[in-house]
Amino acid sequence: MFRQITLCFLVSSLILQSCTVNNVTIDDKLGKIFEKYQVTGTFGMFDNSRGEFTIYDLERFKSPAAPGQTFDILTTLIALHSGKLTDEGSVISDSLGTALRIDSAFVKQSATHFEALATLIGKDTLKFWVDSVKYGNKKIASGRDAFWNDTLQISPDEQLGLVKRLYFRQHPFRASVQESVKKMMIVENNAQHQLAYHTASAPVKGKQLVWLVGWIEENRHVYPFVLQFDAGSAINGSETGIKLTKDILDDLGFFKGRM
Repeated sequence: MFRQITLCFLVSSLILQSCTVNNVTIDDKLGKIFEKYQVTGTFGMFDNSRGEFTIYDLERFKSPAAPGQTFDILTTLIALHSGKLTDEGSVISDSLGTALRIDSAFVKQSATHFEALATLIGKDTLKFWVDSVKYGNKKIASGRDAFWNDTLQISPDEQLGLVKRLYFRQHPFRASVQESVKKMMIVENNAQHQLAYHTASAPVKGKQLVWLVGWIEENRHVYPFVLQFDAGSAINGSETGIKLTKDILDDLGFFKGRM
């Protein structure tokens, strides 16, 4: 079921000039894909060329939640822009003394390395940039919990704006820094499409909150998207999120060379 509505809550995150009755489609039929994986959640996509949104579960899409390791995206941008890291090949050691290149730590979602990186950056610098990019509610905690507890929260709506601005290098970081982080997020890049994303899974009340934020590009058109859902603790959140995202994208007409 499709419903087109006038919707202006996304102005804050995507800095749109206006909203019209035709620029937002509420796609209820995507619910069957969430049911397939026995999870509940929300999905939103922005068609940049047409200025149109496709959203499943509007209320949840507007609701803030802990970002988990999707905050790695901002942490990496800050570290590279501030000079704490030289480039994506820079090595950082965690509290156990294990050394990893930052691009490897990013792909592997190494919590210990990003805890070390947050400490290296320092809370004051983190807070400055969280405020500058208006990241969610902008409330970061102290010490090693700077982004792991539920003090810092962000909505899927806001995440969509952040990833859209990253793609178009519209954040207040050097263009080369944003390109480096974009490169880290690319997981598929072929003649038909480019698919990029970063996943996260955060424990919430005995379950896990799973995020997948990124974009798909086909025929020189880009579509930033955000997926968020709740899952049982026994489920592999990231794996399920990737499968769920690809099923949604397929349902929306991607991977067929015509979008």
